[in-house]
Amino acid sequence: MSYDNRSESIVHVTTSPSSSLRTRLQKKTEIDVLSVSPEADLETVLETERPPDAESESSDGPGTPSRSTEISPETPAESSSELPESEFQRPIAVVLELECPEQTSAVLERIRTTAPTVPTIVVPSSGSEALAAAALRANADDYVLTDGDTEPVERIVDTVRSLRESDGDSVGASATVTKSAEPMPTSETAETRLAAETADGKYHRILANELPDEAFVIGADGTYFEAKVRSDVADLYSMSADELMGKRLERVFPDGVAAELQGCVDRTIQTGEIQSIEYSVETFDGRRRYEARVVPIDERIEGQRAVVWLARDITERAKRERELRSRQDQLETLNRISMVVGQVIDTLVEAPSRNAIEREVCEQLVDSELYCGAWIAERTGEGTLSYRTGAGSTETYLECVREREFDDEWAVQRAVRTGKTQTETGIPENEAVPEPLRESARQDGISSAVSVPISHNESIYGVLVVLSSREEAFSTGERAGFSLLGETIGFTIMAVKNRQLLFSDTVIELEFRIDGGETFSFDLSEEYGCTCSLEWAGTTSGGRTFQYVTVDGLAGETVLEAANAHESIEECRLIHDGENSCTVEMRLSKSGVRTLANHGATIRDVAVENGVGTCLIEVSQDADVREIADALTVVYENTELVARREVDRAVQTAAERRNRMLDQLTDRQLTTLRLAYYGGFFDWPRESTGEEIAEAMGVSPPTMHQHLRKGLKSILGEFFEAGGGTP
Repeated sequence: MSYDNRSESIVHVTTSPSSSLRTRLQKKTEIDVLSVSPEADLETVLETERPPDAESESSDGPGTPSRSTEISPETPAESSSELPESEFQRPIAVVLELECPEQTSAVLERIRTTAPTVPTIVVPSSGSEALAAAALRANADDYVLTDGDTEPVERIVDTVRSLRESDGDSVGASATVTKSAEPMPTSETAETRLAAETADGKYHRILANELPDEAFVIGADGTYFEAKVRSDVADLYSMSADELMGKRLERVFPDGVAAELQGCVDRTIQTGEIQSIEYSVETFDGRRRYEARVVPIDERIEGQRAVVWLARDITERAKRERELRSRQDQLETLNRISMVVGQVIDTLVEAPSRNAIEREVCEQLVDSELYCGAWIAERTGEGTLSYRTGAGSTETYLECVREREFDDEWAVQRAVRTGKTQTETGIPENEAVPEPLRESARQDGISSAVSVPISHNESIYGVLVVLSSREEAFSTGERAGFSLLGETIGFTIMAVKNRQLLFSDTVIELEFRIDGGETFSFDLSEEYGCTCSLEWAGTTSGGRTFQYVTVDGLAGETVLEAANAHESIEECRLIHDGENSCTVEMRLSKSGVRTLANHGATIRDVAVENGVGTCLIEVSQDADVREIADALTVVYENTELVARREVDRAVQTAAERRNRMLDQLTDRQLTTLRLAYYGGFFDWPRESTGEEIAEAMGVSPPTMHQHLRKGLKSILGEFFEAGGGTP
């Protein structure tokens, strides 16, 4: 395209000095393109009259300026006499390559005030709904995206040509438009643009280019004047964009939605401000969620006010927001659950008995209003469960639990059998739940439950079951909190038992007979006719169970060989080996001794001879003997309680025990211990070496170490073995 008159130009408003649009425009039109910043003196640039001296200049003369000129705020045009010649060239169009809606509106307002007849075209590098709305409200003549399917320069040229021809070249009769290398484009877009330059034509063009997903021009009475739907989503609707024309909102949407949308149109027209609204649309692909920006139009269309409705499909965003809200709700619930669990744990420290512990746990969980019920069952020796206590408004369900024998394989039994937390959802319809419990759940509004094993050091005391009316209760984080609660309850039960035993003046002594256990000591004594006696058993902080066992009647090498071949022994080490006796350290995979210790029992003696074991333990007067017997039966099937006796403990003060320890030491041993203690031999790092202690005593270092070790063994023996017992 060429212009015979060189006195005209295109003004290019941009904030980017490196924009390629100016070069492309100039190459396509072969006329001057004047690039200016939004802060430049646009009013001077847009003057349409040239001074007389400028008219006499030849455009081809030696003083002809470059056809691509820049004006920045740093070089403002103070007056027309100071501007270069090219800046007096009449602008045939203003192209705005801006991204900021507010800046675009301000520049368009300045142009409309100074040169209202000059066409304005907004050409952002990346468009937005806000920018399109700003162009609409400021009466831009066209809106062209540079990243669209159509070449933006072609669109700009088409727009300028159509506007000039439709106005009878009102911006300059002396200028004629011809095509230098190709015929005038006659595309449907250009013809449509030319024919559509009515009061609403510019809105139609902008709608066709900025589109989010849907855009409409809607009248004040809800009538569709224009409709544009993106081609890749048009098939989702039962009514096409063309079929919408002339219809009202109430014929397109259900009554409730139509009223809401009409209300948004009314607010937009009444306030004259852009409104936002979200709404749902039923499509062949299901319910879709849309967000709309509703922009008022100043001109009347078909005699009434109207709005431009720009809608974007936000279904995926709405889904993400719902998921985020759900996660936030879950986090809030989890925080509340953590607080409840923490409060329960705090109260367990002061609980005086197991009954008090279990009752307090159930009541506090229900009082939190997060759960509608909670109950606890204990494990019996027959492998079944027995109801102990419960709380909550789920009376029908709890009554059913109290009367029921737990002989079905459901979540509660699995929790005890596996030692892992189990969850159940949709209980009223869950066929894995026994029918009587399902019916009770329907009556009490129970939807889900979690079954938490109450355990400590692999000993399971029972199960805590918590009920909820929430369908999606007991998430991963919630289950982790309950698992911790189950372990804490187990630890507290054991601690209470130990405390009761420790402070009792009178204890209960229980004697058990065990026939044919499956552990190493039973198999060894039955095969070799030896006797195995337990010296001590305990658990490390890492959870490993160790036993120190003395075997009479068998050499250490034979014991080691048999231990390494036995499946219940993980490790075995020879501690002492005599002619016909030895002491070994064993690490076991399971142990009845450990089970007894976890139930608050003090083991006084354990011996196994010819495959038959005798176990003597002490428990507090408040201990549940049946519970202890049942726990031992879980490990050793053929267990029998053969004796129960009350034993009075001798009251011994701390001073009496100290004197008893000192009486067992020789003078030399006591002197060595005192010199080592006060000399810092036991500190880390040591304040005195063994040689320095020996020198102070006037003996050799080996002699000093001999006295030291014998003295320490006497004291530790009194501490660990006085009265016998394990641990």
